[in-house]
Amino acid sequence: MTSPTPEKITVNGDRLWQSLMDLAEIGAYDDERTGLRGVNRLALTDADAAGRRQVITWMEQACLTVRIDRMGNIYGRREGTDPHATPVLTGSHIDSVATAGAFDGCLGVLGGIEVIRTLDERGITTRRPIEVGVFTEEEGVRFGTDMLGSAVAAGRLTLDYAHALTDRDGLTLGDELARTGSNGPTDVRLTPPHAYVECHIEQGPVLAEHNVEIGVVTGVQGISWQEITIHGRAAHAGTTPTHLRADAGLAAAQIIVHLRAMVDSGEYEGLRATVGHLIVHPDLTNIVPARAELTVDLRNPDDAQMARAERALAALLEDLEGSQPGLSLTTRRMAKTAYVPFDTGVQKVIAQAADDHALDHISLLSVAGHDAQEIAALCPTAMIFVRGEYDGISHNPREYSTPQACTHGVDVLATTCLRLANQD
Repeated sequence: MTSPTPEKITVNGDRLWQSLMDLAEIGAYDDERTGLRGVNRLALTDADAAGRRQVITWMEQACLTVRIDRMGNIYGRREGTDPHATPVLTGSHIDSVATAGAFDGCLGVLGGIEVIRTLDERGITTRRPIEVGVFTEEEGVRFGTDMLGSAVAAGRLTLDYAHALTDRDGLTLGDELARTGSNGPTDVRLTPPHAYVECHIEQGPVLAEHNVEIGVVTGVQGISWQEITIHGRAAHAGTTPTHLRADAGLAAAQIIVHLRAMVDSGEYEGLRATVGHLIVHPDLTNIVPARAELTVDLRNPDDAQMARAERALAALLEDLEGSQPGLSLTTRRMAKTAYVPFDTGVQKVIAQAADDHALDHISLLSVAGHDAQEIAALCPTAMIFVRGEYDGISHNPREYSTPQACTHGVDVLATTCLRLANQD
């Protein structure tokens, strides 16, 4: 016997928190810099495979029907009363960067499972099915392309392209899917859902600055990733005159300094630029670097300003080639996504759910990339942000959101999913 559909639902916060802490033990490590317990669960490593198995177990225990596609994306489905209705999809990812905390991505996945548990316990049926998704390689740190699983599911990238990507050891994503048993049999292209909603920690300080717990996310800013390889000439550090050097390390430093100057100039409003990976070769004290490899991460909420910044970077690289005899540069596009606005209708459902749970909220733009920006190409989409502590630090073992904040965010997720799943 089913219960009447309530106007709002609240989840079991203690159980949600325990799930987050249990998953955080998979791939856990002791971080020497912070003295804290961190998470290292890079996509399709043994740790990620173990995390996937645990999530699938939780899905099956919640009586979800589990399917896995050829990108390793995992979906757990709870049926609705209308066999012809398209589902409401929620979820995120469980892969991490090498120095992660317990919440990035995981809150959206485990929050989705907690929504299903709550609906089942209360005997609540929905017209539409509800699915919980786990997308492969959202972070992009191992195979060089972020939001990879969702981008293939949404059709922006091809399966062949994704399977051929390699990590720094030359291992392909396709082979690692097979090795870890993460390659499923189902088609990777998603049939457009009715709606997609993702709950995620903010990864920033805005909610804390406004002293509110819930963010209604209006969209995601544009992101550009490039890999730059600088070819110079190895030479003796003592005997080679400066004017005869082709110093790849110097050129790399000039790129980093120039990017910061671009940001500080204010000419590219909203621009953020980061060089997060830099290696010089042969990496010896008394040898002028023969080669340097670095990555450039550009972000901007305005596509026109992003294009200007990319042109300015290209002009700098062209100038650098002529700055030292024998110096040359090559670039490789790793990822590029434009600004993605979210659906105003789904935003209104989220905002109303927050109001009904008596939770203060604000609207804000996401400055980090998320699977939601890919799924937005298929269906009405929006996100719920949950407040983080310590200035919202993320991609760091200090990443933290309180049990109460996580519970409140998933309360909003549960009520939002319930209402979307009962729409005509």
